[in-house]
Amino acid sequence: MTVNGQTLRDAIISGANNIYNHRREVDELNVFPVPDGDTGTNMSMTIKNAALELSNVPNGASAGDVAKKAASAMLRGARGNSGVILSLLFRGLSKGLAGKDSATAEDISQAFKIGVDAAYKSVMKPTEGTILTVAREAYENTRDKTSATIEDFILIYIEEAKKSLEKTPDLLPTLKKAGVVDAGGMGYIVILEGMYSVLSGKGIVPNDDEIKPSAPAAVAAAEQKPHFAYNAEFVIVKSNSKKTSDALLAVLETLGENVMVADADNIIKVNIDTDHPGKAIEEGIKFGELTKIKIENIREQKELVVKADKAQQKKRKPPVEPVNETGFVAIAAGAGIEALFKDLGVDNVVCGGQTMNPSTEDILEAVGQTPAKNVFVLPNNKNIIMAAEQAAELSDRNVCVLQTRTIPQGITAMMNYDAGGSFEQNRAAMTEAFDRVSSGQITFAVRDSEFDGHKIKEGELLAMDNGKIVFTERNLSKALTKLVKRLVSPSSSYVTVMYGADVSDEDAQQAFEALRQRISQDIDIVLVNGGQPVYYYIISVE
Repeated sequence: MTVNGQTLRDAIISGANNIYNHRREVDELNVFPVPDGDTGTNMSMTIKNAALELSNVPNGASAGDVAKKAASAMLRGARGNSGVILSLLFRGLSKGLAGKDSATAEDISQAFKIGVDAAYKSVMKPTEGTILTVAREAYENTRDKTSATIEDFILIYIEEAKKSLEKTPDLLPTLKKAGVVDAGGMGYIVILEGMYSVLSGKGIVPNDDEIKPSAPAAVAAAEQKPHFAYNAEFVIVKSNSKKTSDALLAVLETLGENVMVADADNIIKVNIDTDHPGKAIEEGIKFGELTKIKIENIREQKELVVKADKAQQKKRKPPVEPVNETGFVAIAAGAGIEALFKDLGVDNVVCGGQTMNPSTEDILEAVGQTPAKNVFVLPNNKNIIMAAEQAAELSDRNVCVLQTRTIPQGITAMMNYDAGGSFEQNRAAMTEAFDRVSSGQITFAVRDSEFDGHKIKEGELLAMDNGKIVFTERNLSKALTKLVKRLVSPSSSYVTVMYGADVSDEDAQQAFEALRQRISQDIDIVLVNGGQPVYYYIISVE
């Protein structure tokens, strides 16, 4: 048994719907108690980009073409580290199925290997106990199972992935302390389970609350109308035991296409594309009482999907002429911080940061809008670095991603740019400079937890020293003073305090005055209205 392009297309769309439906559950597995639970959301937005692209792919496309379109869309739509890794796993699918009309279990297995290898290579220091481990062990433990049908092989692969996921807490102590498994690994399995729904004949998992790119009409070519106008879904509570679901299937297949009839215990689930939904319902009544009846105009849905896709394409701006030697792109959120980067010479600021990771294509567009041959990109968040590096690979400019993990590091990097130096000299000097910066953040706990020995209550203030939680506090002003005192050293000479959107000007000024009284007069302290979300304060110490 092989999987053709139509089935692979529907499987990927189904996987996208499934992770969308369960994205919040995956988000909640994030162990870090700061407002950062976005793994499920990032993975959902990444693969949703592929689902939208595949909604325009006709039934006759090859498996290789479908995989290629999905991988390309996911790469450009990748958000966060989990989204980038997911896109690389699907890039493996694209490379493994290149030129193939349909795929065997052996083809899929080799594609999984290519994806795992690419994902591991993309991470400078791969951490075991993550999605990387889950994908690798699932491949390793199923590579000798390729004599099975596609359906059985994927089921075995999912079971091995689940076994690997269960062991992630043994590999990462932070997971064990929190009593959870890895969020990225779970998200990967949720996607696979959505794909398996199609491969096993159960059909596309419906999207809970959006216009579904998985709607049967959405698989038609962009400029073609679906064969049938309506999609009908209903559940039959069986009352006639003499009638079989096979008999119902035979009748419904004369009324439309994409017919799904699933018989389970005392109910039958039905899905059909048809011009006569009333006739389909009348046939269903012959088998029992109907419930959960849903009829949608799928031609109208298709038009909306195409319009949305075209609108998205229009929003993308074409690249500008690279007339300058060097330019800069920074990722930041908050009007004050964005203005600060602009004042320091940044050409384009991409709105994003904690809980708002921009996509690869967002960063790529900003690079294209920078009128320079050489472009420095400052991610300013550890969860954006991989997407920035993917954008660098796709760009036709010479792009250097400086691995700034915080806003203070990005600001310091810009302050150490020398217009008279070469690209290579500035890369070295800016990197050396931001590595010397101490960064502090004050935010809040989104859940009760224990992290690095700290018992944390939901709502408490969290003080972080270079990304590590160092204490909790109830009073914001006290937290600011305590954290700055921790960050400064005898060699410190300059402190910048940026207050966020949730801190009033008056409160910030009072906290600043209290801080000034507790810090050596030899240290210059500056207060800036950053306007950033999530963080009450961001602190830079040099």
